[in-house]
Amino acid sequence: MLWPMLAIALGFLGLTVLAVLAVRVFVEVRRLSGQVDRASRMIAEASGDLERAAGDLARAGRTVRP
Repeated sequence: MLWPMLAIALGFLGLTVLAVLAVRVFVEVRRLSGQVDRASRMIAEASGDLERAAGDLARAGRTVRP
């Protein structure tokens, strides 16, 4: 009777450990997705700045050429 109860207890503990690890992974994935979102917004903003700067440079280049 001892071995089946021990096996059940170890199985329960194993499932508990897996559940805790799954929660930790979920939290880290949420944090990572927030960082990816922030980085993609920064990249989009930088590409817009680059596009505006390229347009200004192209206009300045036209005025310099005779």
